[in-house]
Amino acid sequence: MDFLEITNLNISYPTRRLLVAAVQDVSFSVRKGEILGLVGESGSGKSTIGRAILGLLDEPGKIEGGTIQLENHDLADPATEISSFRGKRIGLIFQDPQTSLNPVMTIGEQLIETIQTHLQLDANEARKRAVALLDDVGIINADARFNDYPHQFSGGMRQRVVIALALCADPDILIADEPTTALDVSIQSQILALLQKLKADRNLAVILITHDMAVISEVADRVVVLKDGRIVEMGAPAAVLGTPSQTYTKSLVSSVPPTDRRIDRFPIMGAEQNHAADHNLKILNRWQLQKNTGASLVRVEALSKSFSSEGFMRIGTNEPVHAVRNVSFEIREGESFGLVGESGSGKSTIAKMIVRLIEPTSGAIFFEQDDITTLDGPALLAFRRKIQMVFQDPYSSLNGRMKIKNIIAEPILHHNARLERADIDHYVDDLLAAVDLPASSKERYPHEFSGGQRQRISIARALATQPKLLVCDEPTSALDVSIQAQILNLLKDLQEKLGLTILFISHDLPVVRQMCDRIAVLKDGAVCEIAAAEQLFASPEHSYSQHLLNSMPKFQP
Repeated sequence: MDFLEITNLNISYPTRRLLVAAVQDVSFSVRKGEILGLVGESGSGKSTIGRAILGLLDEPGKIEGGTIQLENHDLADPATEISSFRGKRIGLIFQDPQTSLNPVMTIGEQLIETIQTHLQLDANEARKRAVALLDDVGIINADARFNDYPHQFSGGMRQRVVIALALCADPDILIADEPTTALDVSIQSQILALLQKLKADRNLAVILITHDMAVISEVADRVVVLKDGRIVEMGAPAAVLGTPSQTYTKSLVSSVPPTDRRIDRFPIMGAEQNHAADHNLKILNRWQLQKNTGASLVRVEALSKSFSSEGFMRIGTNEPVHAVRNVSFEIREGESFGLVGESGSGKSTIAKMIVRLIEPTSGAIFFEQDDITTLDGPALLAFRRKIQMVFQDPYSSLNGRMKIKNIIAEPILHHNARLERADIDHYVDDLLAAVDLPASSKERYPHEFSGGQRQRISIARALATQPKLLVCDEPTSALDVSIQAQILNLLKDLQEKLGLTILFISHDLPVVRQMCDRIAVLKDGAVCEIAAAEQLFASPEHSYSQHLLNSMPKFQP
């Protein structure tokens, strides 16, 4: 018998009107010293299976049938004391480190608490183990950062802390739920190498839940493809991803951005493709289109930003943190300009300064020849209409208490106070149509949509003011590959039809290659290299650019 065997597992979520079958008749096994990949779109049942193994199903979800056999214990049996297996036998890495870490405890306190819960170690021994774990997962100066709080770490570093927490008690099996989704390529490479090392050194069984096909291709020993709670295909990655037999698997593989070339559009099997040339956008009737001349739209000159370390929960030195250092570049009308770099490199900070969400410490930002750092009053309001932002997490950037029609109408009303309600309603319908959502969507709330649909709503809201520049900060990092392909195709269509200029921020290098005309590579807040996209990928000049490209997971179907 394999170390973990799941047989005929069925999980459902009863609602007021119907019974939602989340997992249906799923069977697979995991061996010691093996990484098993679970892949599929959002809602396919990947995370539900992972949570069922740990007995952490969200209410009102319940196991309707089947077994989850861990050696001689059935974890699906209500009589099993599942809490005794969590942490000690089974470790879990959550997708979102921000919500899985306690914000009012230092990371050292959280590690020691977890270690002493499962292992008979005194405080000194627990501290030594905690520091060693932080060092193992790539936290630089682990001993010095032991007393830092989660908010003092970047997203990628927080994820490494979460992995350290999962390893505290030397578990036999590790369930990693999207462990690299929020990580840049070099840190992702470290984490994947760490998982492979743990598998080999500790004979660890790993269930890797992800929508990143390149990651599965590189590290998984076997892969299970899920759709609508059922297994579609299962086997070695080379066979399943290289020569898939099922249409659904073929569609997933075709949606993965290629790493070795640039393509015009992402193929989406089984779905209507609305190419820009045939995509009738009613908002064009309202759009004040101007021919793009290729002139400079945004010019950043010697931009710097420092953050003071003084204030709430200050630890140690009060030296300022230099997030952006003397950065200069320009974005031309009609182009897509990419910012890439590791977590903490300054990408999002630069974007927030360009849209005037935070103020620079020094330097200038010119938009249409005006220095926006000096704007205020009506001039600042006029500028804000011309530049809009699409954030990484569409769920947290949409007001959950407002209907979609009010979310999209809010910026319209703010900048066009004299418009009548009927005209605004028609405008909202046109904006929804532009992002391929039905007009009926406007009467619903954000929680009633999938992640991809919520991101479409975010784009519709951003288009409401008819901006010239669209700032996209990791707009697809939380989406599975097929939905990502749809959103990227949509952005390409809208840019072509509406003449948009796009600042595209991402740690996903294959996506950046497909979306951007030119790319700036950032490290520690400074620009290492600016080059045309194909030139950068073909022959990067800076050693750090070369490092990033070498760290990029290569999808090998």
